Amino acid sequence: MDLKNIKIATIITIIAFIIIGLYALTEVNYFSYKNVVEHDDINASVVIIPSIGVFEKINNVSISQGVYIDQMSNLPTKGDVVLFGHRTLQGSPFLRLDSLKKGDIVTLEWPEIGEINYTVKSSKIVPASYGLYLNESHMEGDIHNQEIYLITCHPLGSSAERLIVVGELNSTSLINETALEENPHASWAWYITLGFFALGLIVSFLSPEEERKIILAVVIIITIILVYFCLFPISSQIWADQLGWLNSMMGVN
Repeated sequence: MDLKNIKIATIITIIAFIIIGLYALTEVNYFSYKNVVEHDDINASVVIIPSIGVFEKINNVSISQGVYIDQMSNLPTKGDVVLFGHRTLQGSPFLRLDSLKKGDIVTLEWPEIGEINYTVKSSKIVPASYGLYLNESHMEGDIHNQEIYLITCHPLGSSAERLIVVGELNSTSLINETALEENPHASWAWYITLGFFALGLIVSFLSPEEERKIILAVVIIITIILVYFCLFPISSQIWADQLGWLNSMMGVN
């Protein structure tokens, strides 16, 4: 094929696949690295929100590794709890946080503490600079009037504001050991890789015959890179830092 005669439409298709591939690579690396980290941390606590399909291990390292417990947060039953999560990229754990309604249940499975259930009571949208002040007046052993704050960016794809969902602690019980062992995202990196490859095959097949080979070659190269990161992921925080320019360019945070 004479590269000088490539059609504009084909060039646009190739650029689109490269951009999609970069975002796919972000998610593939995130889920693969998450598997590695969580496999080594058998005592990680879990947040479960059935009404919006959230089942996530909680980390105290970075929001780029999933649901992050803030440094100012208390442990459950010891005071108010503060959890952060992304709405776009890095697994998007809080993608549907805005769909939570009053009365929905948020459950924490916490080693050495137990199962803690909160009932959603309110939500609000605040500026990104908003300062959150926790109630530090709880008495030792008093689990009443303790709250959980779930925080993410708002609106979707922007970091201009923050969405804060507030839940009130209503019950505690013995921990669900099974929940600590589950990992519903274990194969997601491979699903994303296969999805990208399938999309590439379909687009290549539908493309003009004289352009098909070059589009397919691009798809195969990107797929090989995705497979590599399925097997050998790097730190999600490093990856997020390196691709910050792409998020800014596309208006995604």
